[in-house]
Amino acid sequence: MKQRQLGNQGLVVSEIGLGCMGMSIAYGSGDEEESIRVIHRAIDLGITLFDTAEIYGPYTNEELLGRAIKGKRDRIVIATKFGFIVENGRIIDTNSTPENVRRVCDASLQRLGVDYIDLFYQHRVDQKVPIEDTVGAMAELVQQGKVRYLGLSEAGPETLHRAHQVHPISALQTEYSLWERSPDERILPTLRELKIGFVPYSPIGRGFLTGQIKHFEDLAEDDYRRTDPRFQGDNFQKNLQIVEEVKQIAQSKGATPSQIALAWLLHQGDDIVPIPGTKRLAYLEENAAASDIVLSQDDLKKLDNLAQVTSGERYGRALMANVES
Repeated sequence: MKQRQLGNQGLVVSEIGLGCMGMSIAYGSGDEEESIRVIHRAIDLGITLFDTAEIYGPYTNEELLGRAIKGKRDRIVIATKFGFIVENGRIIDTNSTPENVRRVCDASLQRLGVDYIDLFYQHRVDQKVPIEDTVGAMAELVQQGKVRYLGLSEAGPETLHRAHQVHPISALQTEYSLWERSPDERILPTLRELKIGFVPYSPIGRGFLTGQIKHFEDLAEDDYRRTDPRFQGDNFQKNLQIVEEVKQIAQSKGATPSQIALAWLLHQGDDIVPIPGTKRLAYLEENAAASDIVLSQDDLKKLDNLAQVTSGERYGRALMANVES
């Protein structure tokens, strides 16, 4: 698989990564043996960027990834995230104090079973702690050799500028896809001004753009998406229009809707590395093959217009409160 550079600090990864969250939470029950097979197959396919976080589980996703990568550390780039207070398995608040930055880093290193973290993200901006203090503590971890590169997640332009002045930021992680285009207006121009790489999560619209979810009832009872505004009522029906448009282009290319959604992202710039998540081998291989798809200017124009019909916010009000734009 081709490689791309995130930021100007030397971080090089595969042009498509793997989001590991769904192996442990959010999208129905998981299967650890299958998840480990997926991770191993991803490595064989040339995927190098593996994304996890302290709160995925919580904690269990880092442990799963750690078990899967034993003996393979030199072939992968590990990205993990900090920034929440977790009590009794539930997130109750943000916490990006320097003390917590240091604590989480040490705990994540232990759970992952590694000596250093390649890319360490602040998961959400903490309005109670100056970003300069947080990034200052993250920079100390780089100096100590515990972390190689720094990232932010869901940070807006002002925060990015302030953070970047303390220590170079290599990557921003934010939702971006055919049905979530909000980064176009302010985020992407800021990233390119500062030479920061972009790692879009949920690049297939939380699975909606696969075309496999045709009815709300298709979602398992414990599936997070049952609370997602874009999967509710009229929003669900309206958003099916996007899927139908993507399907038409996919058919003309002999591809799947997922592959078209990922190919569209890859065509948005060589500083973009999407991290589709999956816990199934077939979907992993399908996603990886998206790197070979070439879209014409006409294809891209048709796909660009789809954002105009997206219906619903990407999170409920409480979660959107932690998102900068």
